[in-house]
Amino acid sequence: MSRRPTAPRRPAAIALGGLAVAALLLTGGPAGAAPADPAPPAPMNRAFAQAAEEFQVPRDLLVAVGYGETHLDGHDGKPSHANGYGVMHLVDNPDHRTLERAAELTGEPEADLRRDTAANILGGAAVLRAYADASGLDAAERRDVDAWYPVVARYSGADDARTARLYADTVYDFLADGFSALTPSGERVTVKPRDVDPELGRYAKVRSLDDPAEAAASSEAGTLSTDYPPALWVPAYSGNYTVGRSSAITHVVVHVTQGSYAGSISWFQNPDSNVSAHYVIRSSDGQVTQTVRDRDTAWHAKSGNPYSIGIEHEGYVDNPSWFTDAMYRSSAALTRHLCDRYGIPKDRTHIVGHVEVPGNDHTDPGPNWNWTYYMQLVRGGDATPPVQLNFTSYDTLRSGSTGAQVKAAQHLLNQHGFNAGTVDGVFGAGTESAVKAFQANRGLTADGVVGARTWTALLSAGTKPVLKQGSSGADVERLQRALTAALGRTVGIDGLFGTNTDTAVRDYQRTRGLTVDGIVGSGTWGALQAGR
Repeated sequence: MSRRPTAPRRPAAIALGGLAVAALLLTGGPAGAAPADPAPPAPMNRAFAQAAEEFQVPRDLLVAVGYGETHLDGHDGKPSHANGYGVMHLVDNPDHRTLERAAELTGEPEADLRRDTAANILGGAAVLRAYADASGLDAAERRDVDAWYPVVARYSGADDARTARLYADTVYDFLADGFSALTPSGERVTVKPRDVDPELGRYAKVRSLDDPAEAAASSEAGTLSTDYPPALWVPAYSGNYTVGRSSAITHVVVHVTQGSYAGSISWFQNPDSNVSAHYVIRSSDGQVTQTVRDRDTAWHAKSGNPYSIGIEHEGYVDNPSWFTDAMYRSSAALTRHLCDRYGIPKDRTHIVGHVEVPGNDHTDPGPNWNWTYYMQLVRGGDATPPVQLNFTSYDTLRSGSTGAQVKAAQHLLNQHGFNAGTVDGVFGAGTESAVKAFQANRGLTADGVVGARTWTALLSAGTKPVLKQGSSGADVERLQRALTAALGRTVGIDGLFGTNTDTAVRDYQRTRGLTVDGIVGSGTWGALQAGR
């Protein structure tokens, strides 16, 4: 059993008090003195600083592990594919119990470790420190980020040494390149680039899956895929798929992992998972790993297993930051190859999401997956990267505004025949003129400012299909975007007309004097498109 860190257990209340002390230390303000210009709240930065100090884990390393696992998104305590929780992905499954270990080391209840971000980060630091102690790292080595490589590899939970090395290599790539991540609450967490020369320890003898030269030179059979030459080959556990097929290959199914790249590959190697997919694609650079041969039946889509090939994409359905252009292009190249090889039509009837396979209860790839862009790439076109339209709230825009929401407004104005010019995210004279023309057309005050009413009309513009509970698709997304703007609150934009959307529709109908029936027909669409 690994030696425990020197930091003692303490109740959660003391931990929160420690974060408050850390906040004072970070701001440098004396007790009782009100700062002249208080810094904006930064709870996640404080949590990383406090956990790093308490368990003597390098702060940037701790952040890089969390970023590799979840992009610093705790997903409101919902579990990943491997039953992992929170920013640090503390796991609770038969083969990997870092959640339980973190509770032992910190004294925090498992429920808090699942849902409370500060507790979760503290738990991740505690587990890393315990692994460091077991590896024999002394105080000086703990201050050296390069000495932690075997500890990071162990944190992956992977039994396969190549997969563990892939996980650690990814973390050290983040440290070398640096990154700046925006948390779901809007907080910025940054790791600056640094020179890294990790001490690989026993992993020095393990071939790197992250280095094409090493992979090509490897003496290990099947290091490179024979089905798709650009892919690596890391086989899933033999009990997690069926040898052979009972049907011809006629479809490609698009999935989202709900976890990290290396973690998903490791999960397919776990005898207890009872799942697999043919391919997994990394978010950062589009790297592809094959885990089940095309000729065999992966367990990824229930009724769709016999006739399809499953492609998993690293990330989470509700976080669009994972769906990079590199991932889209790499996945589309793979799908195009599969279609050409097996005679699969390159259309949305044969290239489908997990949610579209009969008999499945999953929602991936979800509303943040841009099918239009993806299919353009699959068919061989050089497509323009997609414009983000889904936001948790819509800001007031005017001349001088910049950013992603300006791009969204420009895109929608152009789409509906009001020439805003180049979609460049800069609200200039051309955009202002287009906004005024759109407002005049909709009977709104033509002031050139995109506020709640203009957003509502702009986001809802289009056809008026009848929608109700149980409906799904792009028109439901359009409705959910418009309701988010109209009601001034976040309406989950997932393309599924469920209970939350029904409540939002009824609230909108009630406050606008419409018939309150939860059905979006011509009357409700008309009110939305008029900016009411």
